[in-house]
Amino acid sequence: MPRISEVTVSVGFLLLISLISVDGLVKGGNYQNSVYQRNLDTNSATGTTASFPFLMPNVSPQTLDLYLCTPIKVDPTTTYYIVGFNPNATMNTAHHMLLYGCGEPGTTKTTWNCGEMNRASKEESASPCAPHAHSQIIYAWARDAQRLNLPEGVGFKVGKNSPTKYLVLQVHYAHIDKFKDGSTDDSGVFLDYTEEPRKKLAGTLLLGTDGMIPAMKTEHLETACEVNEPKVLHPFAYRVHTHGLGKVVSGYRVRTNSEGEQEWLQLGKRDPLTPQMFYNVTSRAPIVEGDKIAVRCTLESTRHRITKIGPTNEDEMCNFYLMYYVDNGETLDMKFCFSQGAPYYYWSNPDSGLHNIPHIEASTL
Repeated sequence: MPRISEVTVSVGFLLLISLISVDGLVKGGNYQNSVYQRNLDTNSATGTTASFPFLMPNVSPQTLDLYLCTPIKVDPTTTYYIVGFNPNATMNTAHHMLLYGCGEPGTTKTTWNCGEMNRASKEESASPCAPHAHSQIIYAWARDAQRLNLPEGVGFKVGKNSPTKYLVLQVHYAHIDKFKDGSTDDSGVFLDYTEEPRKKLAGTLLLGTDGMIPAMKTEHLETACEVNEPKVLHPFAYRVHTHGLGKVVSGYRVRTNSEGEQEWLQLGKRDPLTPQMFYNVTSRAPIVEGDKIAVRCTLESTRHRITKIGPTNEDEMCNFYLMYYVDNGETLDMKFCFSQGAPYYYWSNPDSGLHNIPHIEASTL
């Protein structure tokens, strides 16, 4: 996948960078992206749009399986709408990237360790967003996924009239051999945005699990949450994520009909070892208050040990990202939906609130 190396420059600035000393977890590199300039294009259908290069500031990770974050502060005087994402990364360098919307960043550093695997070491770490501050995942990328354009009229609201005052880019560097010679990295994403108001506001709901996969076994990790807000969600894209043991991940809308039976409608299904981009949902049928969203990950272990859910490449993950928009008002207050996962939580548990579960073979999930 080719990397983006040039940006057409024009006048004006979108975002402000807080320039503070670089975290000692990375070798020094010139912070060449301290001032970002924007590329403006005029489109008769969408009005004025721009592209903002949100990139790692030429970092050189020296810690295996490092999760590294860097923030930008959104101009607080204007409301912006992000309408597209153009990744600047390859899976040879970055295991995955996440874009967070935060009320405040996790620290005031320019870069910091925002993973959990180094808590036992002397290295300082912090979450992408500050504790008790607004936090949501806006975008995710892995395995050489291509660009994502939102549907016409849809955008993620950030800035003045939004709780998202900062954007935080997180990159997981699973391997660091290429940085031993002092090489640096500027993985990230080009954000397409506009100031033209969008009536259809976009949101991302992340569903996932904790849990473990037994040695030499196939396991289902499952979660489900009910929508308990009076909003109508229009799903349009989904993305799945596991590590190496993942076979298939799928998500469903579960609705109780007039006869009290639950009807399961597939939202998306994917082999997680294919490019982990956002794909069109299987069904765009609305999701309303009282509906449940259910997710299953099927993982097959060929390891002679238990594999736990965790952040490193030796662990596993079970994630399903659902992108949606609302026609009026704000997006869901619910941003995350997680369960304990196997061996504690299954759809079939008496207290799960789920029934009429379809018989789903792993090979056809």
